[in-house]
Amino acid sequence: MPVNNDQLWLIDTQDDLDALCPALAAADHIGCDTEFMRTRTYSPKLSLVQVATVTKTACIDALAEIDTTEFRQIIREHAGPLIFHAIKQDLEVWYTTWQELPTAIFDIQIAAGFLGFQPQIGYGNLVKELLNVSLKKDQTQTDWLQRPLTKAQIHYATDDVAYLHKVYDIVRRRLEDCGRYEWVLADCMALISPELYDIAPEDAWQRLSSVTYLPIEVQARARALASWREMRAKQANRPRQWILADKALIQIAHTNPAKTSDLNGIAKLPTNVVKNQGKQILNALQCANDELANGQLDLAQKPTPLPPEKKQLQRLAEIVRKTARELDIAPEILATRRDLIGILNGKIDNRPLVGWRRAIIGDKLLDSC
Repeated sequence: MPVNNDQLWLIDTQDDLDALCPALAAADHIGCDTEFMRTRTYSPKLSLVQVATVTKTACIDALAEIDTTEFRQIIREHAGPLIFHAIKQDLEVWYTTWQELPTAIFDIQIAAGFLGFQPQIGYGNLVKELLNVSLKKDQTQTDWLQRPLTKAQIHYATDDVAYLHKVYDIVRRRLEDCGRYEWVLADCMALISPELYDIAPEDAWQRLSSVTYLPIEVQARARALASWREMRAKQANRPRQWILADKALIQIAHTNPAKTSDLNGIAKLPTNVVKNQGKQILNALQCANDELANGQLDLAQKPTPLPPEKKQLQRLAEIVRKTARELDIAPEILATRRDLIGILNGKIDNRPLVGWRRAIIGDKLLDSC
C-alpha cells in the first residue's frame, strides 16, 4: 500500500505505479522533479521522481523493483508541458538512468528570468514571491539513497512539485501578456538534446575550453588524455576530476613524460594515480604521439583570440543593458560578456545571433561592430 500522509504518496510497488499512470496520461500538464546523489560518482544516482497533477502528487521510488516502462512512455510522449524548475540536472539524471528524454518541457526558472525575476532564482524564493508560501529547507543535505525514506524527506520532495502548477499558471499568463512565451519555449527545447548529457569519450576534450588554442602536438595529447579519463571515469563510476584533474591533464600534455617516474612532478596528480594509472596515462600519450607521427590526425591550432578593444566591448554591453531595461529582464538573458567577446571575434553561431534573440538584440550588436 502507498504511504499516504497529508496527501503525500510514496509509490514503491507496481500496483501503485500502475494506478497512477492513467491520471498522469489524462493531465493537461505534469509537474516534475527528481532527487538524486552524485558527490562520489561519475553518473548521478536517481532516487525519486516526483510528479504532480492538479489533484494528485506522488513520489516514485526509483530504487524500488518496479517496471517504469508505462510511466516513462507517458512522460516521454506527453503533449502538454512537463513543468520543472532548473531542469538541466533533472534531464541529465533522467537520460543517464533511462537513455531517453521527454519531448515537451517548461522550466519555470527560465520563465521567471524573462519576467524580470533574478536569473536562476531558487524554487523556494519563486514560490514565496508568487504564492507567498514559505517552503522548508531542512532536507537540502539529506541522503536520498537511504531507505526507508522519512516523512520529512517525503514532505520536502513533494513540496518541490506541489506548487509547480500554480506557478506555471501565473508565469505563463504573464509571458503571454508580454509576448515572450515562445521565447521561453525555445530556450527550454534547446535543452532536449542527448548530446548535452551523453559525452562520447572522443569528444570529452571539448570540456577543456583551451585545447584548440594549444600547439598541435600538445592538443593531440590533451585530447587523448581527456578520452582516456572519460572512459576511466565511466568504468570506475567516479568523478572525472578524481581520475585526473584538468590542470594535471594539460600539464601532462605539455610535458609529454616518457616514464612513470616523470609523472611524480606533475602538480595536482596524486601519487596513487601515478601508481595505479601511470602506465595507462603513458599509453594514451604514446598513442597520440604515434598518430601524430603517422599523419593520422588532422588538427589545427586556433590563434589565441585577441582581447576585444575595451571601448568596443563596452559599447556592445551598453546596447545589451539598454535593451534589457526596455524589456525589464536581466542583461545576461540576452547576452553574456562571453557572448559579446565571441561576436567581436567573429563567432557566427553565438547565442545572441540565433533564434528569437537575433531580432531582439543580435542585429543591434552586429550593426554596432
